[in-house]
Order: sequence, then structure tokens, then C-alpha cells
Amino acid sequence: MNADVLKPILLEYEKLRDKHKVELEKRKEEVYSKIPQIKEIDEKIFKIGLDLARSVLQSPEQRDVITKKCKEEMEKLRSEKINLMQMYGYSLDYLDIKYVCTSCKDTGFLQNGKKCSCLNQKLINLAYKMSNLSKVLEKENFNTFNDKLFSDKKSDSEQASPRENIWHIYSICESFILNFDKDNGENLLFYGTTGLGKTFMCNCIAKELLDRGKIVIYQTAFKILEIIEEYKFKKDTSSLTRENYKLLFDCDLLIIDDLGTEVTNSFTTSEIFNIVNTRLIQGKKTIISTNLSPMEIANTYTDRIFSRIFSNFRILKFYGQDLRWEKRA
Repeated sequence: MNADVLKPILLEYEKLRDKHKVELEKRKEEVYSKIPQIKEIDEKIFKIGLDLARSVLQSPEQRDVITKKCKEEMEKLRSEKINLMQMYGYSLDYLDIKYVCTSCKDTGFLQNGKKCSCLNQKLINLAYKMSNLSKVLEKENFNTFNDKLFSDKKSDSEQASPRENIWHIYSICESFILNFDKDNGENLLFYGTTGLGKTFMCNCIAKELLDRGKIVIYQTAFKILEIIEEYKFKKDTSSLTRENYKLLFDCDLLIIDDLGTEVTNSFTTSEIFNIVNTRLIQGKKTIISTNLSPMEIANTYTDRIFSRIFSNFRILKFYGQDLRWEKRA
């Protein structure tokens, strides 16, 4: 995620730290009013710290001796402070800053410079929001997968029953998730008529990867083209518009749903090819879901798109009865 996205999140952290400081000052005022001796102790500890720095600068050869003496004085004062706090019924950490995340102290970053899990979660939540997935994924994920919705009767036109087929697809999707960080060039194309579980399986994959800290963008082909048009043809593009466009290329996983429902012309086919091709070159993974058959894709799009997809994507066919009708029945 670029600076435009991180900036408001880091500002939230800054406001949170400021809030902690204000709350700490209020607790200090409360304690100081009830136990004036603690204020005196804090002032003495602060003065000892200043004296230590000054003395070490003036007599560096006595550093160890001076440091040891100051530490002993500080420990004595801290012990006295603890006794007073307990005597008046305060917890030992009452005058400590209360961080929401103790790992990064509400900065978003660990001491080694890496993003803290709390910052990653904020970015994940942003990805959920951008992908319109948060509510859907509560209902549609691997935990709610029900193979009983798929028939175990094999038709003459297919080698396996719909239930056997969905379990085959399920295992491939699990493998896709497990090996997601590997540079294996694996991408998936789900095809089949409406209501056969393509979107559900996309949601399952999205949920797993989002929960693992990956940035997943899940949009219909129609919406993706809207994002592109807004970025390319509007004069005053906002930072969010630029970020939405950039994420089509940079997100860890792009899911293009309903390929074939968008208006197809030279512009749209060129832009779809650009996204798919750029992501392939960068080693970024993509899932495409469509109601079109391979032959229909070949007839709808250019040879370049057809060639790039069918030489770099694992093609998975969904078949059986319309599950949405089955659920209603």
C-alpha cells in the first residue's frame, strides 16, 4: 500500500497515542492530588536522571560508579512509590501508558521496522471494504461449505458427478492458498453457468488470504472497467481513485468476477489484457470467474487475451444444477 493509504492510518495511530498521553496526565493529576509524596518521588527520579547524564559527561571515567549509585537511588524511590500506590489501592501500572497494541505501542511498526500485526489488520480491513467483502465473507467461506448441495449423480457428458467435481476444485483451491507465497505462476479460471458455486469458491479463497494478511481485491469486470475509466478520463482524480487503480496491478490477489458481462470493445479488451498481462509479468496471482465457456471467451476477446489466459491459468469447470434455485426450493 502506498503513502496515500498509509497516511490516514498512521494519523489514526498518532491521535491514539495523543489520547493515551492525555489520559495518563489525568491519572497523574488524580494520584498527585491524593498522594503528594508520589509527585515528589517522580520529580526526584527525573532529577536523578538529569544529574546522571550531567555527571557522566563531566566525569566519564567514573561512569560505572555514578550509574550504579543513581540506579540504587532510583530503585529505592520506585520501591517507595509502589508501596504508596498499593497503600492507596492503585494498581502498579496505573501511571503507565495504556496502549491498545503493546507490541508496537500504537505506532503500527515493530522495533525491527516491520509492520505490526495490528497495522496489517487495518490494511486488511481496508481491503475488505474496497472489495465489498466483509459481510459476504461472514457467510461464504470454507467453514460454511456444504457438499450436500451438489448432486452425486454423474451425467453422461461429464467424467465425475458435481459433488466429486466440487471436491476436486476444493482441493485445488486449498492448494492454491497453501502455496500462495510460492513463485509457481498459478492462476485460476472458474467457468460454468450461473449458480454453480464459482462466486462462493472465490469468496472462500478471498477470506483465507485476507485473514493471512494478503491484500485481495475482488471486483466484477464491469466495476474494474469503471475504476479504469475514472482514473484515465477524469481530470481531477483523488488519491483513492489512484489507489484503486494501482491496486488492480499491485494487490496480492486480484479476483475478476463475471468476466464477459462488461461491454466489450477495443478499449475494454485492451485494458483487461493490460491488467492480466502486467500481473503475470510481475508474478502477481489472479482468479477469473466467468459464465462464458472457453469457446465463448475465444470468440469474445482477442487472441492475445485468450492465449495469455489459457496458457497461464488453471481452467476449472463448474457444472450441475443451479444451487441458488436448490437453496430456494
